[in-house]
Amino acid sequence: MRVLILCTGNSCRSQMAQGFLKSFDETLIVESAGTEASGKLNPKAVLAMKEIGIDISHHNSGPVDLYLGNEWDYVITVCGGANETCPAFMGKVEHRLHIGFDDPSHATGTEEFIWSEFVRVRDEIKACFYKLYVEEIKPQL
Repeated sequence: MRVLILCTGNSCRSQMAQGFLKSFDETLIVESAGTEASGKLNPKAVLAMKEIGIDISHHNSGPVDLYLGNEWDYVITVCGGANETCPAFMGKVEHRLHIGFDDPSHATGTEEFIWSEFVRVRDEIKACFYKLYVEEIKPQL
């Protein structure tokens, strides 16, 4: 099973989703990319995942162009920007889904509030991607 997760910057939400899917099933081939990849991971996203025992610090933030010719069972956008600008894939894509989340990197306020936004979004991503895994992906394996 091959899954590509897209976001605009590929620094936060898509990286967390990739980490969760791999933690649910190590046999899945999961990549993430950005329509405007930042080239780096958000340190707070890395820390939020580390807090629950998932290490995404080794992930790469790269452009979606690298994956356009590949075949995918799922291409999933996790932000509105990526959903609107998702390019046409030359390879075969079985399922294209949008599961949107707020961008915690845009949170403003106290450090405590900003951190709480990263935790909230992380937990939402976990819940949504676990549901997707259990209800759609796992039955196909």
